[in-house]
Amino acid sequence: MSQKASFAQWIEGARPRTLPNAIAPVVAGTGAAAWLGAAVWWKALLALTVAVALIIGVNFANDYSDGVRGTDDDRTGPLRLVGSRLATPRAVLTAAIVALSVGALAGLALALVSAPWLLAVGAACIAGAWLYTGGSRPYGYAGFGEIAVFVFFGLVAVLGTQYTQALRVDWVGVVLAVGVGALSSAVLVANNLRDIASDEPAGKITLAVRLGDARTRVLFQLLVAMAGLLTFALMRATPWCAAGFIAAPLALRAIAPVRSGQGGVALIPVLRDTGLTMLVWAVVEAVALSVPQ
Repeated sequence: MSQKASFAQWIEGARPRTLPNAIAPVVAGTGAAAWLGAAVWWKALLALTVAVALIIGVNFANDYSDGVRGTDDDRTGPLRLVGSRLATPRAVLTAAIVALSVGALAGLALALVSAPWLLAVGAACIAGAWLYTGGSRPYGYAGFGEIAVFVFFGLVAVLGTQYTQALRVDWVGVVLAVGVGALSSAVLVANNLRDIASDEPAGKITLAVRLGDARTRVLFQLLVAMAGLLTFALMRATPWCAAGFIAAPLALRAIAPVRSGQGGVALIPVLRDTGLTMLVWAVVEAVALSVPQ
């Protein structure tokens, strides 16, 4: 097969359906900064550039690392460029490096105008992006992927966004960070639930492989429900945060295939719906927290 992916296939390889995992934490963190009366739009845009570049970089890095290991040779999920032989490993690795470099440059600018010590946090994020499936002992192959997503796309992304704008964090930011982190982790749980059958023979021992099908489905539902519970906590800040329940229909739609025991390609929409739940919840809560009290 010719190793020349089309532009559309490169876009699909970047996995645009994962973009809510990058956008939602920045929106939530900016909402938390607005709650403190300190939102700064251009810093929010820099943070968004960092988050989007990093998630595209990690997607291409995963495509490269899983592809050269043969993990994607038998796959039911979205297109993988290396595994499908549509692009050479070198080309996909180059795309990953370019995206991660863009994120690093935007992060450097954001740290220099906010707090230089954040450079260490940025370096840890880039290392985490690469070592998820890269290196000799990738932590994504040992069942720690969900924890990393919770930390980097939840706690670090939300609280980092709030801190760069307000130069402090508060309990509202922490609640939002936990909620976004739980939903972001749920996306990966759904992804790994779908891939249990192919990951285990390939030696990719994800958390889903360790827990098994039934317990992974329970974990997914608990993570999605977390945002609903945290909405009640945010209502202590302002009753307007009750609007976060607008995301409930999307959450229920995401849960339905998992709860009913569906697998394979039937779980692909779950990733989309969970990401949309996270994005809608983050946007609505950010707007609610921005309303003058």
